[in-house]
Amino acid sequence: MNKHIAFFRNLNLGRPNCPTKVQFEEAFLAAGAVSASSFLTNGTMVFTTGSGRQAQKVFNGACEILHRTCGLKEPGFIRTMDYLTQLMALDPFVEIESNSVHACCASFLHATDGLSVAQLPLESKRSDVKVLQLTDSEAFSVSIKVGNTPGSPNAFLEKRLGVPVTTRSWKTIVRLVQKHA
Repeated sequence: MNKHIAFFRNLNLGRPNCPTKVQFEEAFLAAGAVSASSFLTNGTMVFTTGSGRQAQKVFNGACEILHRTCGLKEPGFIRTMDYLTQLMALDPFVEIESNSVHACCASFLHATDGLSVAQLPLESKRSDVKVLQLTDSEAFSVSIKVGNTPGSPNAFLEKRLGVPVTTRSWKTIVRLVQKHA
């Protein structure tokens, strides 16, 4: 069995054009997943397939079902559990004092979207988002409160790169791997 995670952009369970938890899980099962388990309410799905090659087919089928049943149009990004475990080993926030930032974040996009050509450091004009480290398909950043408003790594990266991105708190990634690895 191969365990995969789908991170959807702008999907909050039960909101307009978004599935309920049951619809979300059933879409992956109907598309051929061996198992499917929603993680939190933010559009994160843990699913297993019989082989690694089936993951994209299951994901595409689930997206079609979700589009038909609830109008979901947002993109998603697939990673394997093994890959997420490797990302954790990078420990991109080891030098960050958690009380000095609003949040440590991991942003996901497609590997062909050109993150690796971005020059570090990347920082928003308000200095409320700082990108610390890049892989071919992830950006690790910190969100900083300026006044009462924390920076949005998602909005910053989408504007900067011109492609869809989805972002999760690093604590969410750690909990996800601890629970499902």
